[in-house]
Amino acid sequence: MSNETTFYGVKEIARRANVSIATVDRVIHNRSGVSEKTKKKINDIIKELDYQPNILASRLASRKIISLAVLIPKVSEETDFWESPLKGISRAETEIKKYGVQAIPFFFDLNDRNSFNAKADLILEGNFHGVLLAPSFVEEAKQFTEACYSRKIPFTFIDSDLPDQHNLCYIGPHLYQSGYVGAKLLTYRLKERHKVLVINISRATDNYNYVQIEEGFRSYFKDHKLPGDIIRVDIQDTDNLSVSRELTKVLNDHEGIQAIFVTNSRVFAVAKFLEKSKRDDISLIGYDFLKENINYLENGLIDFLICHKPEEQGYRGLMSLYETLVLGTRIEKVQFMPIDIITKENQAFYMN
Repeated sequence: MSNETTFYGVKEIARRANVSIATVDRVIHNRSGVSEKTKKKINDIIKELDYQPNILASRLASRKIISLAVLIPKVSEETDFWESPLKGISRAETEIKKYGVQAIPFFFDLNDRNSFNAKADLILEGNFHGVLLAPSFVEEAKQFTEACYSRKIPFTFIDSDLPDQHNLCYIGPHLYQSGYVGAKLLTYRLKERHKVLVINISRATDNYNYVQIEEGFRSYFKDHKLPGDIIRVDIQDTDNLSVSRELTKVLNDHEGIQAIFVTNSRVFAVAKFLEKSKRDDISLIGYDFLKENINYLENGLIDFLICHKPEEQGYRGLMSLYETLVLGTRIEKVQFMPIDIITKENQAFYMN
C-alpha cells in the first residue's frame, strides 16, 4: 500500500471519484445503490491506490463505541436556525453509526451563557472522543476548548470560528466576506449619501460572527469610498417587544435611515416591525433560510437573505471527527461554505 493511500484512505478515493464517502463505503462493502459506471470508477481508483479497507474492518471487529459530543444552541421560539445543522448531524450519524460511532447532543440556550457552561461541563465529565461545537459565546468557548485540548479531545467548529484554539477544523462561512457581500447588496437602493443601520440582535454581543461580519460590511463602504453614516445598534433583549422598542428609538434618533443590515437570522423581527410601522421605504437584508424570514422575503419586506448551508455544516462537522478518529485521514483546517444570496424570485428553488 502506498504512503499516500495509507494517509488519505476513503476520503481520497471519494475525492478522486467525485462522490461521497458513503458511496465509496457501499462499493467497498459490495452494497447496492451505486450505478455500475460509478462502481467501476471507484474500483479502478481503489486498484490504482492499492487501497485495503483494514481500518474499517478492524472497527467493525472491535465493536468499540466512539462517542462524539455535539454542543450547539437549542431551537427556540426566537429562531429555528439550528434545526438545519442538527439535520446534517443526524444524516452523518446515520451513515457512520454502523462503525460504532454515536453522536450525543447537548443543547444550550443562546440567551444564557451559564447554560453553555453547564453543558460544556457535562461533556468534560463524560468519556467523549471528540466534540462538534458552535462557539457562540467567545470566552466560554475558549475555556471549554482549552480544556478539550489539554485532554487530547479533538474538536470541530461550525457556523463560527475562533482563532488560535487548536480546533481540528472550521466549517462555516467566510464571515468577513459575507458581511462585505451584504454591504454590496444593500447599496442597490441607497441614495448618493447613505445612512445605514447595522443591528446585532443577540445577548452575546461579543460573538465572533458579528464582529467579523460587521468588519466586512464596513470595509465595503470604505473600499468603495461611499459617503454616508453607518450606525450600529446592539439589541440584547431579543423578544419582539424589546426589538420594537429599540427600533422605534433608533429610527426616531436617526432620521433618514435608508437601509438595515441584520447580522444574524433574527432579521424577521426587524421585518415584523417595519411591516407594522408601514416603513416600506427601508431596504432590509439579513441571514438564513428560516420559515419566518422566507415569509417576509416573499412579501417583499426582506430584500435579500444570505445563507451558508447550515445543514451541510452539521454534516461535515461530524464527518470530520469520524474521518479523523476512525479513518485516520487528514482534515482541511478551514472549509468555507458558499455565500448564497436568496431573493423572492429564487427562494422556491433553494436547498438549505
